[in-house]
Amino acid sequence: MDRFEVIERPIETEEVTKKVERREAGAITTFIGTVREWTKGRRTLYLEYQAYTPMAVKMLSQIGEEIQEKWPTAQVAITHRIGRLEISEAAVVIAVSSPHRKEAYEANEYAIERIKQIVPIWKKEHWEDGETWIGDQLGQTEYPEGKPEVEGGNQ
Repeated sequence: MDRFEVIERPIETEEVTKKVERREAGAITTFIGTVREWTKGRRTLYLEYQAYTPMAVKMLSQIGEEIQEKWPTAQVAITHRIGRLEISEAAVVIAVSSPHRKEAYEANEYAIERIKQIVPIWKKEHWEDGETWIGDQLGQTEYPEGKPEVEGGNQ
């Protein structure tokens, strides 16, 4: 059972959650990042995600290791979807279990922030009036003329 995945099909939230179920867990938090219709006043039609998949999976696993160091009793599973996603579809699901809820909440929030910081996943926002590649998950860099090439190719 792979706890860290990048997939091209709809994410089954229950599948991700089951990866962290265990007898010592008193809490399981689940974060579901979905495609929203409105961003900064622009209507989104759909999103397209691409990833350098081998590195993305490696970085998701690294986030799992970081969580294990910060919250030793927590266990995490992360699945990120790539390809075309419609409004309201899940782009990422993060499940964290721990004996107590506070650690599960904290570790889950940590996971999504780290995904945005270090995982090589790009999204192209398709709006009513155009489209733009977002160069990082924090949305700080836009590439209106097309996504820049990265070493190893844009997967």
